[in-house]
Formats: sequence, C-alpha cells, structure tokens
Amino acid sequence: MAGTLLVWISFLAAALSSYAYYRSATSDQGLLKIARNSFGVTVIGVLAASAVLMMYILRHQFEYEYVWGYSSRALPLHLLITTFWAGQEGSFLFWALCGSVVGLILMAYTRRKRIELETMTIYALVQSFLLLLLIVKSPFQYVWDANPGQFAVGMIPADGRGLNPLLQNIWMIIHPPVLFTGFAAMAVPFAFAFAALWRKTYGEWVSNAVPGVIFGTIALGAGIMLGGYWAYGVLGWGGWWGWDPVENSSLIPWLIGIILIHTMVVQRRTGGLARTNFFLAISTYVLVVYSTFLTRSGILGDSSVHSFVDPGALAYTLLSAWIAASIVLGFGMIARRWKDLRASSLQTTFFTRESLLAISCVVMGVSALVILFGTSWPILSHASLEPAFYDETNLPIAIVLGLLLGLSLLVQWKTGSLKELLKNSVSALLAASAVIMILIWFGMHDLVMGLFAFVSLFAFFVNVFRLYQLAKESVWYIGGAVAHIGLAFLFLGIIGSGRYGQKETASLPLNGSKEVLGYKLTYKGSQATDDGKWKFNVQVERGGSTFLLVPVMYQSTYNNSLMRSPDYASSITRDFYVEPVSVEQVGANTDTQGQNIVQLKKGESQTIDDVEVTFLRFDMNQQAVQSMTGSGGFAVGAILQVKREKTTEQVVPVAIYKAGQRSQSQIVRTKDGVVGFELLGMNVDPETKTSTIELGITGLPGQVPVAQKSEVLIIEASVKPFIGLIWGAAVLMVSGLAISLIAKLNGRERTRRTPDQRNSGNLMEELEEKNGN
Repeated sequence: MAGTLLVWISFLAAALSSYAYYRSATSDQGLLKIARNSFGVTVIGVLAASAVLMMYILRHQFEYEYVWGYSSRALPLHLLITTFWAGQEGSFLFWALCGSVVGLILMAYTRRKRIELETMTIYALVQSFLLLLLIVKSPFQYVWDANPGQFAVGMIPADGRGLNPLLQNIWMIIHPPVLFTGFAAMAVPFAFAFAALWRKTYGEWVSNAVPGVIFGTIALGAGIMLGGYWAYGVLGWGGWWGWDPVENSSLIPWLIGIILIHTMVVQRRTGGLARTNFFLAISTYVLVVYSTFLTRSGILGDSSVHSFVDPGALAYTLLSAWIAASIVLGFGMIARRWKDLRASSLQTTFFTRESLLAISCVVMGVSALVILFGTSWPILSHASLEPAFYDETNLPIAIVLGLLLGLSLLVQWKTGSLKELLKNSVSALLAASAVIMILIWFGMHDLVMGLFAFVSLFAFFVNVFRLYQLAKESVWYIGGAVAHIGLAFLFLGIIGSGRYGQKETASLPLNGSKEVLGYKLTYKGSQATDDGKWKFNVQVERGGSTFLLVPVMYQSTYNNSLMRSPDYASSITRDFYVEPVSVEQVGANTDTQGQNIVQLKKGESQTIDDVEVTFLRFDMNQQAVQSMTGSGGFAVGAILQVKREKTTEQVVPVAIYKAGQRSQSQIVRTKDGVVGFELLGMNVDPETKTSTIELGITGLPGQVPVAQKSEVLIIEASVKPFIGLIWGAAVLMVSGLAISLIAKLNGRERTRRTPDQRNSGNLMEELEEKNGN
C-alpha cells in the first residue's frame, strides 16, 4: 500500500543520508550530494505519507485500522483533522513530519555555518530511528490484519469508533502540534553537541546551538502550558496541573532546556561549564525519548490518564533500544572527550553572576531530578506518587530559585562582590516588603508561603527595574527580563490558586439558592443538547453582579464513562469554577421531608441520632445494575457500615449512569427496614485522591415519609485566586524567549556594555545576560 511504501522509502533515505554524511565527514566528500538529496527524499516521503494518511481520514477509508480506530463520519471537519495525531501511530508520523521540517531548516543553517556534515549525520540518524518505529507501528495497517477475529479479510466497516470525547475540543488542534514541534526541535541541541564533540570544537558550538535550544524550549514550554489551559477549562480536572506522569515527562526536558540556555550564557562569558553544557544538550533529547517511552510503551497504563496502551513486544523493544542508543551514543561521546574538557571548568568567586547562575541551574536540576524520580516511580513500584510529594519537595526548591532569580542579576560578571549585591538589592527589597505587608493585611499568614511570595516579588521587581533600563537602549534587549517576570508571575499564581484556593461540594435543589464560598448559587434547571449531553444552568450572584455558568455532563458511549465539562467565570483577582458531579432525584424539601443529607469521606464516620454510618469504599456492583434497571449501565456503589443500637451491618446504595440518561438511584434499607440510605453524589479529588460521597438518610426519628421527588444538582465549586497570573506568566515567558531568539537571529543582541550596564545584559548575546532563568 502507498502509505507503507512511503514510510519505508523515508526510512531508507534517512539511513542512507546519515551514512553518506558520515562518510563525507570522515573520508569521502563526494558523497555529500547523495547525503543532501537523500535527506530531501526523506522529507518528501514523510510529507507524502502524511498527505496520504490525511486523505484516508477525510475520505473515511475505514479499511485502515488507524482511520477506523480514531475517526467517524459524525466528526466535524476540524476534529476529523485532529485524528491525524490522536493515536500512537499517527502521532509518530506527525512527529516525523515536524522533524522533517526542522531538519530542512537545520540543514540550511549548518551549511551556512560550515558544520553541516557532522550535525546532519546525527540528525538524520535520529530521524531514521523515528521512521523505523513507524514501520513497526504503522498507521497504514488494514483493519482485518489488526483485528483478525473481528473483521474478515476485505470487510470494510461502515463507520469508525470515533474520537475519545476528552479529545473533542478546539485545543486538540493546537496543543499536540506545538508539543510535537518541541519534541522534534529538542533533537537539534543533541546533534549540535555530538557534532562539536566529534569536531573537538568545544566552545564555538554554543553560539551556533543557542537559537535551536531557545526554539525547542519555546515550543515545548508553549505546548505544556496549552495543555494545562486545556485541562483547566475543559476536562474538569479541577486545576491546570495534576503532576500526572505524562505531564511531568514533558516538563523534565523543558526544565533541562531552560538550564541549558543559562549554562550556555556562562560558557560564552567565562569559558566554564563546557562539560555541563554537553551533558545537558545530550540529556534534553534523551529525556524526550524517555518521555516517549513512558507515554507509548503502556508502562503507565494504570498511572496516567494520558498513557497509550501497550504497543506490542516489537514496538516496546524498539522504544527501549531507542533510549539505549541515545544514551550510549550521546554520553559515550562525552566520555570519549572527557579529558579534553577538563580545562574548561568554571573558576570564579561566589558573588559573581556566573556563580549565582551556576547555583540557580543546580537548583533547577534538583527539581528536575525530583520530578524524574516521581515520574519513574510507577516503573519500580507499579503505583504513582501522590501530588503532595511533588508539592512538598518542590516548594523549598522554588523558594531558593526565586531568590536566585533576583540576586543573580544584581552583580557583574567575574568581578561581582557582596557589597555590590547588597547595594543593588535595596530598591527591590523595599518594594517586595511593601507588597508583602499589604498581603499580610489581607490575610496571608502562612510563613512558608509568605517567604515564597516575598522572594517571587523580589525577583519580579528586580526584573521590572532591569526591563526599564534595557528598554531605554533597545526593545530587542528586553527578552530576558520579560521571561523572568513571567516566571515570577508563575510563582505568585501558584501561591494564590494553590495555597489559598477553596473547594466545596454542594447540593443545589432545582430553583433553590445556596451560599457556597461567598457566592449565591441558584440551580435553574437543565436542558438536553442535540448530541445527547446535558447542560446545567447555574445562576451565580456576588457583590451585586449576576452571571450564568453552564457546566455539562454526559454519558460517553465511547468508553462507557460519565464525562464532565466545567464552566468558570474569571475576574482580575480570581476564578469561580463549577464542576458538575451528578444530578439526582431526591425527596422534595429534603431539609424537612424525609432525608438527612450528609457528606462522608472514605474511612470517615458520622453519627445521626442513634445511627453511626461509616463510608468504607466504592464498589462496582453489576448485580445491583441488573436488579435496579434490568439492563447494563455504569454503576458505582458505596459500601457503608451501619451501627444501630446493638447491630452492625453493611448496606450498599448504588447510583446508576446510563448513556443519554441522568443518574438513577434508590433507597437501600437496613435489614429491619427502618433506616434507608440513598447515594446522591460522589466525587474523587484528582489532587488529593480523596473519595467523598453525599448520602441521603431516611427513617430517622422525627422524619416524615418522602412525599415526592425533586431534582438536585451536585457540584464541586472552587475559588482560585490569581490564577490568571499563571496564564499571563506563560505568555510572558514564551514572549521573552521569542524576543531573544529574534534578536539573536537578526544580530540585534547587545554587544557593548558600560560597567553600569553589565547588571542587565541581554539574554541572547549570551542570552545576554541570563535570559530565561
């Protein structure tokens, strides 16, 4: 078939290109034309294979396993296009497509810099690894070959299985392409570093590699933050970051890329950290490949919502071999040149910019190692670490990093001193202290968070002053300051939305009002959409203003699970966020007519009158489904231990979710038939993994029988102070790096500095001073 043939041609051409470039670099430059033309064939082949797959998708050619598995006739055009990269095989092809475009640019750039032969030898080899994996995990496999027991040879399904509802969103068009562009670009510093070690050019390679490092860091960072925004606003996870192993596996190479930018600055200014830069440049790509292994090998299938299923033994072996080859090739070359690099160590006093920059990089490296350890833990123990592990271990690291982010810009290169540092710190310290006093006045009494906020504000003001100085010279010099302000904003946004955020589960009776977290909420009813979803109208009042939030909930036939999409309202200082949990039918006027409503966490007990109730655990109870509904559905039961007088027993109230219908439940009574329990709602906090249920209890003394049913919407409401700083931080960090990249490429970096100006150099002359910290 055409697609498979094109992938084979691309792979063979990439391998030939790598070999021809190698021979051209070592002995026979007569093969250079073959090397370039072969890489051109690789690019054309990948472009053609991508076009073929897109054609198959748009034409609904369901005889292909990939098209059948990820698309359907019902998908609108914009989502149909995204199925190209929705699955393993398609995303590998899209990665190869991004790598081909990056490779063409790299070939032209290195040709001009006269380092093409060695650099492209490695880059073409890297591309051939990816294409080899595409041969094994091909998006062009026939459906009957992939599912021999389900489809007869030649049988073409009438429709496809469709796209996972979690991916049916506008951000699916943007987030994965940006992220894969970053993955492809991270191979560039790897190729530059290997080529420099090969050529024994241990200094000049840094200037050539810096644009590629910055571009890869921009793309990878933008992809990560777009994914965070998507999760926050659409997926109903209750936040923008959950320390998911696959989230982390992209974050780690980004952190290493940021560190590499700064250590390259140090090497350009002082000649030091040569070994460090080679190690980091190799590590960026190795960690990208490791991220791919974690995501695609199926090893995190029980630990991550992002993980793909097991790709098969051959693909697993190739992924493992890809990691091993990257490590052996890259770090083996460093070991080979280790003695030659010995003289390039950093010699300096403590209170200089290069020393404080080096310490900052060590601190960031510790954070990356901690995250790497936690991310890899499921491989060792088959269990994930809780988000609290990452929060607790990274908090002190972030405090130190915030302090260094400010201090490192207040001293000069090579000749800095403590006296200079203290003198230049005064303005920023006073400004940060003034703001902290205001925050304390408004209720910030947490000592550790107060310290974190103080160092973040200190870094913010240092960079604001620096931005003003640089802008007077040229707008092209402000990239580093803008990026650093963004990082300070990120820290402040994390403090506000994380430490001072609030969350509460509430039951909203139809047309009834309730105060939740300082907001008056009124459930105005629900309406069905044409595609089988339910929209819930929640009127929100606060401070004289009124607005409507419309969260959505539906039963997905794709994976037989209940899907929830939140809604939120943003203001300058906070977001108010509502996630639907369930909609229930309960007794009317439940406060007085038949039910006591209580909330129980897993393992928690409450006593109501003479009944003690303990929530033991959840139970998937299919027998209860059959007995209550007579047909299949998604059921969750809550196992309760009930103590009353001298008796102890277990009861299991069940809530049923069926496609296209609201949840159903019924009262389950104790053996004597006196006390009844109804499961009204449930929630599992994705951050703390805490399970909570809402329980209706009937038959207690003083209650009257339930007279009728009324609709109640169970929601989880959150207040997230200053979370807008996080999105602003992402824009500032990407913009700052982009300004520095453009300045570098256009030769606009700052090259002349007076002694007074040395405190605020431009990132990209050396980035010119420490852009991207």
